[in-house]
Amino acid sequence: MRYLSPKADLTFKKVFGEHPDLVISFLNALLPFEQEDEEITWVEYLNPELIPQTPLRKDSIVDVRCRDRVGRQFIVEMQMMWTSAYKQRVLFNASKAYVSQLEKGGDYELLQPVYSLNLVNDTFSDSKEYYHDYKIVETADTKEVIEGLRFIFIELPKFTPQNYGDKKMQVLWLRYLTEINEKTREVPEELLENPEINKAVTQLEESAFSEAQLLGYDRFWDMVSTAKMQISSSRREALEKGLKEGLEQGLEQGLEQGLEQGRKLGHEEANRINARKMKAKGYSVEDIAEITGLSIGEITSL
Repeated sequence: MRYLSPKADLTFKKVFGEHPDLVISFLNALLPFEQEDEEITWVEYLNPELIPQTPLRKDSIVDVRCRDRVGRQFIVEMQMMWTSAYKQRVLFNASKAYVSQLEKGGDYELLQPVYSLNLVNDTFSDSKEYYHDYKIVETADTKEVIEGLRFIFIELPKFTPQNYGDKKMQVLWLRYLTEINEKTREVPEELLENPEINKAVTQLEESAFSEAQLLGYDRFWDMVSTAKMQISSSRREALEKGLKEGLEQGLEQGLEQGLEQGRKLGHEEANRINARKMKAKGYSVEDIAEITGLSIGEITSL
């Protein structure tokens, strides 16, 4: 039996965007619910395209979007590469989903929380932990939380399948995402023993996809591979340029400030260099924006 990777756009949306029972299990395993009555028992899929109220506003699309019986919304995304703008994009999409709940004149008390679950196939923090939970918290004294928006980021490369006790399903789902790919011939028995994971595995069988879908799958990985190589090369070039500019500024501002400015300039320049290369190779503006984190306006002007 041959399998596809569950992290690709095609497979991820098929598994979690077409099977309510699987996305329910996935969300319950990975979201930070503290009480049993918080768990999800039913979902309705929503349009993944977050359309603005006016045509002058920015449109955006997420991988999977759904809501439960009480109206809580859940956004799930697989991000192949980390960019400096990704957190802002996540905040933008979750905020848009949150405010779109109310019609004109609606009561604010009707607003339900939005959870944004982001699986990142890259590393972005210095922490040893793979699981990052963000919420709006009063930092000084009370630690009181403003409810409404919750953001979970998972760094998949940092995950290791250890014995987490009550987090068994979290471990199984993350093993599913990180251990199954085109090289898999036999799926670990402990994954197949779980009904939800077993069903999710069958969705990855190569024979379940058409020839056109498989060509699109291969093109997705080609694009990711090319983008990674270009980003790596661009970052080296931009880092040298950025450090030089930052160090020159540092003569006046102080060495520490200069180095920080250099790192910032280097990262921004890397995104611009990479976008130019991708543009020259014929990638769509939308794909370039997705990978580099630049706005469509910035890419068009390059």
